Amino acid sequence: MNDLFTELEFHQVRKHSQHTAGDAFMVHKDSANGRLLTVLSDGLGSGVKANILSNMTARMAIKFAETDTDFTHYAKVIMNALPVCQVRKIAYATFTVVDCRSDGSVQIVEQGNPPFILLRGGVPVEVPFEEHGSAQGDYRKLKVYRFAARPEDRIVFFSDGVTESGMGSATYPLGWRNKGCGEFAQKLVADDARLSARALAEQIVRRALHNEPDRRAYDDITCGVLYFRTPRRTLLASGPPFSEKRDAEYAETIRSFDGCKIVSGGTSAEIVAREMGVEIETDLFRFRRSNLPPISKMAGVDLVTEGILTLTETLNLLESGQDPARENAATLLREQLLNSDVIHILVGTKINQAHQDPNLPIELEIRRSLMRRIAKVLEENYLKEVNLEFI
Repeated sequence: MNDLFTELEFHQVRKHSQHTAGDAFMVHKDSANGRLLTVLSDGLGSGVKANILSNMTARMAIKFAETDTDFTHYAKVIMNALPVCQVRKIAYATFTVVDCRSDGSVQIVEQGNPPFILLRGGVPVEVPFEEHGSAQGDYRKLKVYRFAARPEDRIVFFSDGVTESGMGSATYPLGWRNKGCGEFAQKLVADDARLSARALAEQIVRRALHNEPDRRAYDDITCGVLYFRTPRRTLLASGPPFSEKRDAEYAETIRSFDGCKIVSGGTSAEIVAREMGVEIETDLFRFRRSNLPPISKMAGVDLVTEGILTLTETLNLLESGQDPARENAATLLREQLLNSDVIHILVGTKINQAHQDPNLPIELEIRRSLMRRIAKVLEENYLKEVNLEFI
C-alpha cells in the first residue's frame, strides 16, 4: 500500500443568507508517522454560531487524533463533551473523522453526520461498524468503521446539506438522501474512471445545490473525498542549468521522466528542444486576449510556457485558491499541478540577465525563490508530495 497516494479534496457552499459557513473541514498531515487526518463538523444552525461550534469540534478532534490516543476512546470523549441543545434536543455539533495510515488502514468515526460512502470498483459497498451510545443517555450514537483501503477506492463524506438538498420538492420530497448521492457518484466514476477527488467533491456539491428548487443553498453544503490511487506524477522544469555542460543531462531528465512534463521558460525550452532534436511551435491563437505570453508545443513535452511571468501568476492562483476568470497559460499549469500527486520541480540555477532589471515589477522574483514558494503552497495547501532539485 505504500505505493498508493491518497488524494484529499473538499468543496463547500455556504448557506445563501450567511457570510460564513457553519460546516468546518480541517486536515492534518503527519508525514513523519504516515498519517492523514481529516474532520468534517457541522455546527448547529448556521452562520457565526454554527461556525464557532463546528470549528471547536473539528479542532478538538484533530488535537485528540494527533496524540494517537485510542480511536474509539477519543471519539467518545468528544461526543460526551458536546452538549445537547435544551430547546431543539439535538447536539451542538456533529462530526466525521477519517484517519488514514500509510499502510492503507482506515478508521472512520461518525456522530450525527450522514453515513460516508465507500466506492469500491466504482460501486457503493457496505462497511461493518461498531456502535457506541452516549454517556448522557440521549439519542446520540457513535459509529466506528475500520477497513483496509484498496487501489481506486474513494471515500465520500458530507454534511446533511448534501443529503437533505431538494427536501420538500416534487423530485426529492424527503431530500436527495445517501442513496441519491451514492448513485450520482457511481455514475460520475463510471463515466470517468480517473475522476479526481477534487472534481468529484465539486460535482456532488454542485448537484446538491441544483437539487434546490431555486438553486439557493438552504443549508451549508460540504463534501470531502479521499481517492486512493497510483500516484500521478508531474515534472516541472524551469531555468537553464548553471553550467552548459549539464544541458544534455537536463534534457535527458525531462525526456526520461515517467509522467507529465512541463517546461516553463523560453531558454529552458530551447535547450530541451536542441538536445532532443525537436522543434518548438508557438501557439499564438489559443489565448489571444491573455496578458501572459502564449504557450508552445514541443514533441515529448506536455506543456511549454514562458517562465517567470507565468510561474508568478500560477503561484498567485495557487495561493488564492480562487477559480480563474479566464483561461491562460497559468491556469493550464495550475490545473496540471492540482491534478498531480507527486511533483518533481527541476530548477536551473543559471542567472537570467533579463530578470535583473530593477524597473521590472517586484513580483518578478528570483526563480529559485519563486519555485520554493510554489513547492511550499503545493505541500501545505494541497497536500502534494513535492521534490525540489537544483541543477
